[in-house]
Amino acid sequence: MTSERGKFGTKLGVILATAGSAVGLGNIWRFPYMAGQDGGAAFILIYIGCILLLGIPGMVAEFVIGRHSAANAARAYKNLSHGRPWQIVGYMGVFTSMIILGFYAVVAGWCLQYLVASLWGQLQGDASYVSRYFQEFSSHPVLPAFWAAAFILLTHTVVVKGVRKGIEKTSNLLMPALFVLLVIIVIAACSLPGAGKGVEFLFKPDFSKLTHNVMLDALGQAFFSLSLGTACLCTYASYFSRQTNLLSSAFKIAGIDSLIAILAGLMIFPAAFSVGVNPDSGPSLIFITLPNVFQQAFSAVPGLGYVISILFYALLSLAALTSTISMHEIGTAFFYEELHITRRKGAWIETTACVAIGIVCALSVGAVEGLGLFGKSVMDCCDYLTSNILMPLGSFATCIFLGWYVPRKVLYNEITNWGTLRGRLFGVWLFAIRFVCPLCILIIFLHQMGVF
Repeated sequence: MTSERGKFGTKLGVILATAGSAVGLGNIWRFPYMAGQDGGAAFILIYIGCILLLGIPGMVAEFVIGRHSAANAARAYKNLSHGRPWQIVGYMGVFTSMIILGFYAVVAGWCLQYLVASLWGQLQGDASYVSRYFQEFSSHPVLPAFWAAAFILLTHTVVVKGVRKGIEKTSNLLMPALFVLLVIIVIAACSLPGAGKGVEFLFKPDFSKLTHNVMLDALGQAFFSLSLGTACLCTYASYFSRQTNLLSSAFKIAGIDSLIAILAGLMIFPAAFSVGVNPDSGPSLIFITLPNVFQQAFSAVPGLGYVISILFYALLSLAALTSTISMHEIGTAFFYEELHITRRKGAWIETTACVAIGIVCALSVGAVEGLGLFGKSVMDCCDYLTSNILMPLGSFATCIFLGWYVPRKVLYNEITNWGTLRGRLFGVWLFAIRFVCPLCILIIFLHQMGVF
């Protein structure tokens, strides 16, 4: 089925599509809160350092594997391992992405529900009303599962069209739209009375808050923000041309991802501080805290809170869609290439499996009591399994595989585009892959497991 494989058509398409895979809901509900609580600008500086130490080298590593083999994740590792069982890492990436897409679609479905509710003016009320609305909706026996399935099917319609006509074309539309919506809300939020306190909270360095936990938070955010260990970057790189500059692309993608995360902070904190609310993190931020914040903050101008709420949940839906497209493509490429079927059939296998996972996850949140393991809902179990175990393990194995098993000449050829680019940073990158990245990932893993 290699004849069905596409290629990204432009350099811009490569950057926007791959950046879209990294930009997601975590940029909006996790990064701003962590930056604000962990020292503001001080945290951001450490985060950027972690991006340079771990994020970019790890991203390039997955790029090398994907582009060299021009195949799905499992076959890519197999082609480079020459019969050794390293392909297990690729299979693990496919499995991980499928689980992530299943439970991620539940949260993405919540965004669609809130977009519709905003359009109909159903989020008007005090903080207790908004909190009660979320609890009632998330525990509904039908609606969350419906929206999760709908979001996966929406993702399917993009992926099934192929790389250039589906993924690249859609990313070229969604990413600029996402950025424009974000900038509009940032300008509106920063124009509010008292917004300066929120800007100060985000950007004023407070080095007194810098502890080893803050360092670990920044390291973990750098890892998860770029979707390392999911086979996403490997799969997208299989559609890169031989002329794509891997190092340059990685820097640009990491820059876009970080910029959007910082802009998200400028969207949230000025609005929150203008009404005296110290925002929390996680789903409660965007589904409980912010609806009431926007309503209060923009109440002076009739209808403005209504418009901002619509724009905000449209923004979240777009951010979620760019991520789900990449997750879906991992499994789609695997199924149609390994089963020797059409892309359409491969996409339907991925969609069916992920819809099933999504429905179970949605029902476990509140609709069905006891649907879970070890005192956790199925959704929380899926999150724990992927974030705490599979992603760090997959990324760690990738570093060991590239750094110590794959011939140095293969790596040099990929980094330098077969001698057409200067390889001044090759030695630095290889050192990072062999020593720095595995150590960083091990630290993240131990931190996630509660060891320190």
